[in-house]
Amino acid sequence: MKTGHILLIGAALLSFACTRSLKDGEYTLTVLSTNDVHGTWFDSTYIGTGAKKSLMAVNTYVDSVRTADGAGNVILVDVGDCLQGDNAPYYYNYVDTLSPHLFPRLLHYMGYDAVVWGNHDVETGHKVYDRVQKELTQYGIPFLAGNAIRNDNGKSYFPPYKIVKKAGLKVAILGYENANIKAWLAEEVWSGMHFERIASRVQQDVDAVRAKEHPDVVIVGVHSGTGEGDGNNAESEGMDIFKMVQGVDFVLCSHDHRPLVLVEEEKALMNSGSHSRYLAHGKLHLKVEGGKVVSKALEADLIPVRVEKTDPVMREAFRQEYETVKAFTLREVGQLNVALRTRDAYKGMSDYVNLIHTICLQQEPAQLSIAAPLTFDGNVETGTLVFNDLFTLYPFENQLYVITMSGDEVRRYLEASYDRWINTVSQKGDHVLRIIPKDNTRTQQKGWSFHGLAYNFDSVAGLNYTVDVTKPRGERVLITTLADGTPFSPEQTYNVALTSYRASGGGSLLDEIGIDTDLIDQRVVARYPEIRNLIYQRLEKDPSLDLEEISNPALLGTWKFVPEALAKKGIEDDMKLMFGE
Repeated sequence: MKTGHILLIGAALLSFACTRSLKDGEYTLTVLSTNDVHGTWFDSTYIGTGAKKSLMAVNTYVDSVRTADGAGNVILVDVGDCLQGDNAPYYYNYVDTLSPHLFPRLLHYMGYDAVVWGNHDVETGHKVYDRVQKELTQYGIPFLAGNAIRNDNGKSYFPPYKIVKKAGLKVAILGYENANIKAWLAEEVWSGMHFERIASRVQQDVDAVRAKEHPDVVIVGVHSGTGEGDGNNAESEGMDIFKMVQGVDFVLCSHDHRPLVLVEEEKALMNSGSHSRYLAHGKLHLKVEGGKVVSKALEADLIPVRVEKTDPVMREAFRQEYETVKAFTLREVGQLNVALRTRDAYKGMSDYVNLIHTICLQQEPAQLSIAAPLTFDGNVETGTLVFNDLFTLYPFENQLYVITMSGDEVRRYLEASYDRWINTVSQKGDHVLRIIPKDNTRTQQKGWSFHGLAYNFDSVAGLNYTVDVTKPRGERVLITTLADGTPFSPEQTYNVALTSYRASGGGSLLDEIGIDTDLIDQRVVARYPEIRNLIYQRLEKDPSLDLEEISNPALLGTWKFVPEALAKKGIEDDMKLMFGE
């Protein structure tokens, strides 16, 4: 994370700084941004006295900046992924669909000027985001998504930009959705549109807005990761935009949860990270003489948000909504008779992933199940289950698909998955897990982390197989039989349960083994609701979850890392490096 950048720019670089006549004088505009708040609307964990950083703490800092700089000189933008990740958005997205949605009211209270549409906002589906957009519009706060293009008329599904006037300046805010939506989400949730690469159109959009609106300042918000700036990653185009686009003062990126600020040449880049941990803070100083901009200075930094700074007035203003969500969250839904630790999933078969596999295999006509750990490090203890626990077990709104795969595709899929998970070990002391020394960009602490993303560490249930940590990819996985002991055949077709995220190309595992996810509908034999809801439906039928059910080898089969002694010792050592135990 880089903070505290300031850059002075000479007159030679100011050709885009102003396209209309400004009065002589000095102008200072403050730009604040959040992104990937993932539903951290309230400062409570809902359980006990636990507290967390939230928009209610962010608001304290926003108010202090407005007090210091003047409210009329401050712009506040969110760069997407607002409507998913916590119990509060879940409740207002899917449970209470009749009351005014809470999110637009929160943004109106905080005085946001615009919000960019994020991929997890798309994930909620038309009923949710269309409703939210309508209510946001009533407050003059649009979802922005200039590259989400309607199929029927070629226009953007949501507004491509907004004009605001702050600090005596005319400001254009352009917003763009992540271009990789098709690779993650089923088409039914974004039907009627398609998503273009941001880098392919942003310059022409900026030029068109400048020609039409004659703004003094241009801000581009992209719900896209910072990336490397090499133009090769549709998911992370932030640095691409920052490097290539002319006539832009601020580039606001997001998505990768990586807090970062940069100031180079004539523009600044800001990414506030995620989950209300930071508020991105930028300033633009312009000096005008003789109707021309003669100097320009940019600043950018990140303001760490502290939970104890939660705004008590805002908390009280939304007290009733909080109590409603809390009551929903603490509603008893069942009884858990086996403790589930999500980190156990990295060591081998685990009760946590077995539960997900069990639920998936209980859906007809599934014969096999593909699943990964989706909560990096969480615990659900034995005893009464409340609805909040279901978010630990399954935090995302992924639907369940059942698709056809050949036995050979299943085997090659496993080889691809474990190649992201483990190394090839040649001797005792080698790292079995694919971990690397890595600073935690969220906590700023040094430590170890997985080289890849743990939610791509898929295992398969319904089979008996081993994974040899001493062998290279292509030779690691040995499948012996199906769970019931019948032969496994590379040539046979199997019905495989997996998430809509994976079926749509998320994680690139299917594409990596040659399955074209653009044509996945040709393989789909069944679709089911969100997997969290399937867990809930199972509890409605029988409120008790027992070890015997969720770890039944006759249903799940078995798998393990071999040679067992070498793998176990290496994994234990690697887990200590990552988790300190």
